Amino acid sequence: MQQSEQWTSRLGFILAAAGSAIGLGAIWKFPYVAGTGGGGAFFLIFILFTVLIGLPLLLGEFVIGRNTQKEAVSAYAAIAPHTAWPWIGRLGVITCFILLSFYSVVGGWILLYLFRSATGQLFKVGGGYEALFGQVISNSWLTVGAQLVFMLLTVIVVARGVQNGIEKANKYMMPGLFILFIAIIIRSVTLDGAWAGVTFFLKPDFTKLTSETVLYAMGQSFFSLSVGVSVMVTYSSYLSKKESLPRSAVSIVVMNLLISLLAGLAIFPATFSLGMKPEAGPGLLFMVLPAVFEHIPFGQLFLTAFLVLFLFATLTSAFSMLEIIVASLTKGVQEKRVRASWIAGLLIFAAGVPSALSFGILSDVKLFDKSIFDAADFLVSNILMPLGALLIAVFVPLKMKRAVLLEEMSAGSSTGARLFAGWLFLLRYITPVAIVIVFLNVLHII
Repeated sequence: MQQSEQWTSRLGFILAAAGSAIGLGAIWKFPYVAGTGGGGAFFLIFILFTVLIGLPLLLGEFVIGRNTQKEAVSAYAAIAPHTAWPWIGRLGVITCFILLSFYSVVGGWILLYLFRSATGQLFKVGGGYEALFGQVISNSWLTVGAQLVFMLLTVIVVARGVQNGIEKANKYMMPGLFILFIAIIIRSVTLDGAWAGVTFFLKPDFTKLTSETVLYAMGQSFFSLSVGVSVMVTYSSYLSKKESLPRSAVSIVVMNLLISLLAGLAIFPATFSLGMKPEAGPGLLFMVLPAVFEHIPFGQLFLTAFLVLFLFATLTSAFSMLEIIVASLTKGVQEKRVRASWIAGLLIFAAGVPSALSFGILSDVKLFDKSIFDAADFLVSNILMPLGALLIAVFVPLKMKRAVLLEEMSAGSSTGARLFAGWLFLLRYITPVAIVIVFLNVLHII
């Protein structure tokens, strides 16, 4: 049974799927996890994980979604009825709920910075941009209010559906973001002392690699492609049988790696030039960008434009997270979409309030020696997503017939048939073994 909604084109699907990760995964999160992970060595490990593990998993989710034409939970139930396997979809829904609860906080930060930039309150602040970031995130009322506005924007778009909401928004947001990124990089690499940042980012120093860094690189590769949470199962269920899954997957991986590269080249040269620390954490982007734009003619105008596009890109990530939850609630019944979107959105907002307050009135509250925000981030990126990815890697070869897999890989392209054996080998043997080895190493079992 075909979904009642479909992407209008392959480009629309690719932009939406890429946008799912690029907003927060590549632009906000990648620079600071790469910074804390040692730069070049982290980037290299991240590329390897993305190509050898993330790409096969992405294709695995595509195959599940398009073959069943159902949202995440129902898709697993259709393939393996009366078993526990549908819990992979439920795990994805739970993970996206937690994920969006604290990433909507970051969306709120962007809104606050956008307001300051548009009103001329961002440049030449007393105490510097690091102090400004601390002031912004510690204001409890402002952060919670901004988080609420961000969630309202997300709900409004998702409630409109796939074609009129998610797809249409991405077609305008993503190209503009690429263009502004290039402008930032040109300025960043021409600052005094910028080359040290380029070297830090592109020259691997394997002495800085630890087992935990490798785990973070694996978690980032999953997050950057939105795999392991069955978002791509839901997104691909709206995809026509005429489209090539391998071409779509490779396009998304290339776009994601390119944006990650651009993000690193935009942030690290400026970080070193301005005397900031690359391991500054979640606030790195918010500290570096204003300082870069301050040194550019018409900097306030460009910074405001970038923050608008960054907000759009962040929203594309939020759309995908909310969509998997809404789709699992509506089961394809479009009449339920609006109500389900609002209920889910408001519940996610409420769950995210502690994360919004974890830099303010709840700053002394620690979970496993981490703030509420950081604990939620660690749980999702380094435990739930790799666990979901492991289960998907086991599920596809075990529960789906080889003929069905070959048919989905071959539809719309002859390339898929040629790549089929290599893809299935990676998914069946390399992907699960790599995930287990990294986890055991972190737990110091091996």
